[in-house]
Amino acid sequence: MTSFSYAANPVRVVFGSLDSLGAEADRLGLTRVLLIGRPRHGDRAAEALGSRLAARFGEPAMHTPVDVTERALEVVAEHDVDGVVAIGGGSATGLAKAIALHTDLPQLIVPTTYAGSELTSVLGQTADGRKTTQKTPAVRPEAVLYDVRLTLGLPVSVSAASGLNALAHAVEARYAPDANPMTDLLAAEAVRLLTSALPRIAEDPSDVDARADALRGAWLAGTCLDSVKMGLHHRLCHHLGGKFGLPHAETHAVLLPHVMAHLGLEDADDVFELAASLPVPHSLAELGLTEADIEDEPEADLLRQAVHGTRPAARPSLKALTKQVVDSFAGAPDRVRVLLTDLVETLHGYAIRTDLTQDEWEYAIGFLTRAGHITTDTRQEFILLSDTLGVSSVVDVLTNSRTPDTTPSAVLGPFYVEGPPETPQGADIAAGLPGTPLWTDVRVTDTEDDPVADAVVDVWQSNEDGFYDVQLPDVDGPVLRARFRTDAGGRLRFRTIVPSAYPIPADGPVGEMLDAVGRHPYRAPHVHFMIAKPGYRTLITQLFVAGGEYLDSDTVFGVKEGLIVDFADQRLEFTFRISGSTE
Repeated sequence: MTSFSYAANPVRVVFGSLDSLGAEADRLGLTRVLLIGRPRHGDRAAEALGSRLAARFGEPAMHTPVDVTERALEVVAEHDVDGVVAIGGGSATGLAKAIALHTDLPQLIVPTTYAGSELTSVLGQTADGRKTTQKTPAVRPEAVLYDVRLTLGLPVSVSAASGLNALAHAVEARYAPDANPMTDLLAAEAVRLLTSALPRIAEDPSDVDARADALRGAWLAGTCLDSVKMGLHHRLCHHLGGKFGLPHAETHAVLLPHVMAHLGLEDADDVFELAASLPVPHSLAELGLTEADIEDEPEADLLRQAVHGTRPAARPSLKALTKQVVDSFAGAPDRVRVLLTDLVETLHGYAIRTDLTQDEWEYAIGFLTRAGHITTDTRQEFILLSDTLGVSSVVDVLTNSRTPDTTPSAVLGPFYVEGPPETPQGADIAAGLPGTPLWTDVRVTDTEDDPVADAVVDVWQSNEDGFYDVQLPDVDGPVLRARFRTDAGGRLRFRTIVPSAYPIPADGPVGEMLDAVGRHPYRAPHVHFMIAKPGYRTLITQLFVAGGEYLDSDTVFGVKEGLIVDFADQRLEFTFRISGSTE
């Protein structure tokens, strides 16, 4: 399992009406509010606040200049303000955050664009032509109120640039080094909403549903960005914006697809197409930047393309080819169609993402061909490949993890042979082979702990040197391999020897793969069991020797904690629990 951490964003989010602004201020206990915002929306906000309004500041500025913050702080002190309400775009939000940084006053933000910064603990401030960015919970707003009606008059060009700014938040969260499953979900939904909404807004600026989708996308994008570290895109935008005074949203809109292409993100072309369809600047030159300006800047090659709006050479689109192959399965049975469709889409995606070369493809075909040639009735190279790539364990977990009250399952492995010899209880399956004697006494019960009589139990294992009988040409007939039946009490007893750690066959293609990646070929010592009876789910599992080698690095990833057993005093005692086939 991949380890990760995630802290839910504590900001209260309300989708509703500006008319509820007073009630939201009351929830925060605000009685003397500083209102930040220009008259267009500020006048309505002031009316909604009523007697709670103590002062107004109508001059927020892009990139949050420190001198503007200092003037606003003077107003805060002069009017004994106990909270800040900001209505507007990113400039108003940024000023509210800067005030909170210095005063710890609570913030209530009413966005009128799609900036999304209202959900983050990030603050960028500019002084002397240099923008610095910091991340601290002290600047995260306490509440955000979204009213879609406030965005209906937003010009299409501003809407598009602001929406691409929000999209950048979601994209950057996807490739952040500390991304996690929750931020992946938030980012994916934000991308879906924003890429759908922006073309609709461009076509019909009064489309309320499109505007609502864009607001929801901005909310989700800001939320997921707040949970991860900002990357290359934001570093470039904040640096260039502060140094050259570039408009914030438009800089994001220009740079986003270029950074995505630079990072090799597969949907960079889609974002280039989206941006090209919207009325936004498509080059840094349109924002006043020249090649001379960026000559000594980091990522100069990337920025040079962005200055001229030069779209980097893209891989050919293969969507039509993939669709053609997938469509060819239309007549297949449902399950076959699902399996083949996903297989083709995954394989095509893998080839595209890795930029697979002809030589690499030919090597892979040769690898599989060699695996086929070396496979015999007693050696299954393809199962070895599946085992060492962890696929066998994945399928095992998917198939058998739905019955948690039963004994854990484990991979079948490549050395199972159909039809082992029927053997009476008490027999010695080692048949005289050298090794440490082991008396095995196991029980088979159902999930109610009632014994399961007459269950068929196949057992197989390696010898003290780590070899199975099928690997020993001098052994006559099956050995360390048998089929038993449980008695009336569900018990099975037999003699054998303690298994040893052993290497899987490493003289073929799978061994070459392990050598190439620096992995060892060893399995932790274990005994295989397969337990079957009509009316019950067949259990395929292994019992591992406690304290044995390679328990933490088994080459087929087959060890499970519940299957590690004490083989002390040359005895193996264990109770297998199996479930009914309908459980």
